[in-house]
Amino acid sequence: MATKGVVGVESTQRAVLFADVCDSTALYESLGDATALGLINTLFEKLGSITATHEGIVIKTLGDAVVCQFRDADKAFRAACDMQIAASTLGPRTTTRFAIKISFNFGPVVVKGDDVFGDTVNVCARLNALGSPEQVLTTQHTVESLAPGLRVRCRQLYPLKMKGKAEEVTVFDVLWRLDPDVTERDLPARPSAPKNPVAVLKISYGGESYSVGPGQEVLIGRDKGNDIIIESTRASRVHARIFGRDGNFVIADQSSNGTYLLIDGNSREMLLRREEAVMGERGWVGLGKSAEGHGTHVLRYRLERRGS
Repeated sequence: MATKGVVGVESTQRAVLFADVCDSTALYESLGDATALGLINTLFEKLGSITATHEGIVIKTLGDAVVCQFRDADKAFRAACDMQIAASTLGPRTTTRFAIKISFNFGPVVVKGDDVFGDTVNVCARLNALGSPEQVLTTQHTVESLAPGLRVRCRQLYPLKMKGKAEEVTVFDVLWRLDPDVTERDLPARPSAPKNPVAVLKISYGGESYSVGPGQEVLIGRDKGNDIIIESTRASRVHARIFGRDGNFVIADQSSNGTYLLIDGNSREMLLRREEAVMGERGWVGLGKSAEGHGTHVLRYRLERRGS
């Protein structure tokens, strides 16, 4: 139920959606400024049309990202799926991958004009920063607000600690390549899938290589007692820890200056301050300083999957 206080300001429930072009810098370099800009503008037109089809509103664009709002979670779900399908068919034949990442979150917001504010928006933005190309992320609360036929298209990933929130937010992945309107019944039996391969995180620093298994944890920092000792004054004595969780690897910041996470394929670097994030397939970690410049404060990592 909507409530009004200040004139022109309304408190209500909305689904907020962020759609962001991945690695746009490489796209501009590969295609040239004019071609890349034209492609992104065409994409934004398609995203706007999809938003309107699902009775949503485009709030604004932020660089290479679009922010939208919808009146319920179902409409945001269907819009997110259609947006990914549109983006997957739009990209040119080039070595540079053209992809978007999407997040949506349903909950209480403050509406002023067409814009929305509040914790629901902040969580959605945080999810978008964590996303990978061609991925749609949402929260457990949002999944619980979906119709049952859409809920089965969501796969639980991991709990996430967010700055300023006492409770963890459980992240879900949306299986957007499946038509959300198709009922899952009368499906032919499938042979048993092979066992999932074991994931191992390989970390490179200072000419040395370190391996982290699913049930292991490593400490990183300047102190000699850490598993990976950092030769940089930007790093704290015990700066961060990396550990496996639910088939993923997570980095948790414990520092004074923050931990910078730059996942390959993502154009934006993530800054963690007493927070944690899933590391993805490969990327760079900057301890106390951006990872973009490299140096003695930077780690390189990649995920290896080994057959069990």
